[in-house]
Parts: sequence; structure tokens; C-alpha cells
Amino acid sequence: MDRHGFQPDVAAPPREPRRRLPRRQSITARLVLMSAASALFIFALTGIVLYTVLKGELMRHERDGLVTTLNDISYQIGRAGNTERWGRVQIKLAALSQADQRVSFWISGADERFRYGDLTLLKPEAIVEDGSNVGMLKVGGKEYPLHIMTRTLPAFEERPEVHVTVGIDTEPYFEMRRTFLVATSVFSLLGIVLAVISSYWIARAGLAPLRRMSARAQSFSPRKLSARMSAESLPEELSALAQAFNGALERIEEAYTQLESFNADVAHELRTPLANLIGETQVALARERSAGEFKDVLQSNLEELDRIRSIVNDMLFLARSDQGEAATALVQARVADEVRKTVDFFEFVLDDAGMSVTVSGDTEATAMMETALFKRALTNLIQNAIQHSPVGALIRVDIARQDDAVRIAVTNPGMGIDPRHLPRLFDRFYRVDTARQDINGSHGHGLGLAIVKAVARMHGGRAFASSEDGRNSIGFTISLI
Repeated sequence: MDRHGFQPDVAAPPREPRRRLPRRQSITARLVLMSAASALFIFALTGIVLYTVLKGELMRHERDGLVTTLNDISYQIGRAGNTERWGRVQIKLAALSQADQRVSFWISGADERFRYGDLTLLKPEAIVEDGSNVGMLKVGGKEYPLHIMTRTLPAFEERPEVHVTVGIDTEPYFEMRRTFLVATSVFSLLGIVLAVISSYWIARAGLAPLRRMSARAQSFSPRKLSARMSAESLPEELSALAQAFNGALERIEEAYTQLESFNADVAHELRTPLANLIGETQVALARERSAGEFKDVLQSNLEELDRIRSIVNDMLFLARSDQGEAATALVQARVADEVRKTVDFFEFVLDDAGMSVTVSGDTEATAMMETALFKRALTNLIQNAIQHSPVGALIRVDIARQDDAVRIAVTNPGMGIDPRHLPRLFDRFYRVDTARQDINGSHGHGLGLAIVKAVARMHGGRAFASSEDGRNSIGFTISLI
């Protein structure tokens, strides 16, 4: 803005060009186009083959007729050695021309008495000595195509050497070929149109199950997560798609159910510390308090806030694990050494509870691990064992080397776990029952074993749990590969 209060014009930033969405192609249209192209190719190929065969057969038929006629008249002319016999030959040639007006005869030679026909009507280049050719007959300024065959006959008696030429008008054959070509083109075009129409209806009928699938999918809603696509009535090609779609729906339903349960559990876990914070703060503000009393309230609030922070941090860690984050700061470490360091952290807690922890198994086993994550998972297992073991119990940490992994199991005595609960022990906020939680009057926030599973997955391993004869064993593996 200048000193007069005017806002200077500011050039608007250049607008980004609108990205054109890729044009969607209709399956029906593609099928129709492919059918039309196939029909065009088939009809064109068939027409070309038939036209070529017809053309060859017509030419062969003409040639055979010419050869027969030429042989016949050559025999007659060959015996006509005088004018009397030549007269009879001329009469026969005239009769043949009258009977079949498409046939013409020419005889040339040194003696004018032994000639026949007007050779001026025939182009000289059309005559091939002792051969055949397609020449042109010129009558009244108009040219007609002729199939011509010429033969030379030696002199006989009074007749000198003569050249006998026979021509047959090919215009009817050309007309037949043109008619066939036009008819073939028309019927081919009609066939292509019929093929396009039929392929359109066939494609529409064939894609009807897909449209039903689409309509069925559009009817699904978050309120009907249990709805599934019926694959029994679908064609074989779409049955696999429906099954895959149902599998995706099952995973979505499972994830949605877990999310709802997770949200409820988070709300439940955060409600207690938040209620404590609000309640203690309201009580503290209800009347005048001394500095010592406010300090006690703040100390209590700090404990609740630390609990909330722990829940949030654990949730963030699990979220990163769900996104596929893997352990990166890997070092080669002896498993037993890391286990003992973790156990030492619980020295005072174990003394207060009268418990002890032993490390057994393959104490020389080593593995590539991120030690901080390893200790975090093992801490959760030992803490879980302490919470669910009677006073004076012996907790055992077993280390075993497997084919491609190291197995760490924390075993403690206590109340058995129903087998139906074992597969869900590592779910977030999952608790078996209240009695097991309160053996030692304390419990976590329900994410400890879920973190164990996440750490195992980040190291290429898995989590496991078993309960037999009053002893519960929970642990995880670390891949050696």
C-alpha cells in the first residue's frame, strides 16, 4: 500500500494448466470396434480370394475355348490348299462368327485369296506371333477388349504360309468380374454392419453380470459392512473378481471393526487420566490451598500426564510400524547380554515383589537387532510377567536358536489363559479378564504386547504365546536373515 492508501496491483500467480483426465474407454465400444475390424479383415480377405479365384477360372475358361477353337479351324485351314477348299473354310468361319458373335477370326498371308477378316480393326501390337495376348478391337471409333491367340500355319499346295488369329470378346467376363466385385463389396459391408450390431448386443449381454456387480457394489454402505458379493451366479471370469472383492470387503470390515474398537479403547484409556486431572484440579480450586497442597496436586497431575504421554507415544510407534517401518540401527549383539541388561532394570521391582528372573538356553546366540527396540519389547514382556505372577514367582527367559531366527520366550507361573484368547493377546488394548489384570494391583494401558508384536515384525520375526499347566509363555523371534 502506498502513502495515499492505494493498494498497488499485484500480478496474480500464473494458473497451473488443468490436467486432463485420461479418457476412459468403454469395454463395449472396444469389443464392437475389434469385432468390426475382424469382420472387415475376414470379409476383405474372403472377397480378395474369391475374386482372384474367379478371375483365374474365367481366364482359364477363355483360354481353353480359344485353344479349342484355334485347333479346330487350324485343322480345317491346314487342309485347305486351294481356293475351293478355302471357300468352304470361309463359310465355316462366317457360321462360327454368326453362332457366337463374341468370337472373331483373322487370317493373313502373302496371297490375298487366302485372307479373312479386316485386319485394320485390330491393333498390330495386340498380335503376338504364335502366342496369346489381350488386345483391343477398334470398331466405329470404340475399342473392345479381346483375348487373342495367333498361330502360324505352313504353306500347303496353292496356299502360302498364313497367320491364323482367333479373338474372343472379354467384355462379358469383365462385366461379370465387376458385378461380382460390387456384389461382394455390398454383402461385405452389410455383413460388417450386422457384425457390429450383433457384437454390440453380445457385448452388452456378456457385460450384464458386470453391471449387476457394479449396482450391487453401489448398494454397499458403512452401515452394512457384512454385505458381500454373491459369486455363485456369476460367470467363471467374474467369480474370481467377486471373491477378491469380497476379500477386500472382509479386510475393510476387519480394519473398520478394529478401528472402532481402537477408538473406544483409546477413549476409555484417556478418559480415566483426564477425569483424574479435571477432578483433582477442580478440588484444588474449590477453596484456598497452600503451596504444599498445590504442589501435591501438580505432582499427581504430572503422573497422569506422563501416563497420557506414554499412551500417545506407544500409539505413534504402532502407527509407524503399521506403515511398514523396519528396524534400521541394526548391530550384531549377543542376545543373552541384552536380556541381562533388561532384567537388571527390574532389580528393585523384583525385590519388592519377592520374584526372580533366570536366563537360560543358548546364551551364546547372537543376532542383528536394534537394541533399543529389543529392550523395549523384552521390558514389556517382563513387566507383563511380573503383573500376572504370584508373589515369590520365578520368571524364566529362554533363548533358543532356530533355523533362521532367535527365539526369546518369557515364561511365568500364574492363571492360565483360555486358548480362545491367545490369538488376540497382541491386539491393541485387548485384555483377557479383570482378574488377571489385578493380581499385583497394577496394570498397563493395553499396548505392551502390541508393541512386542510390532518390534518382532520390524526385525522380520513374529510374536507367539502359549499357556499350559499353569505356565504362560509369551515371546517373539528375531530373524537372522
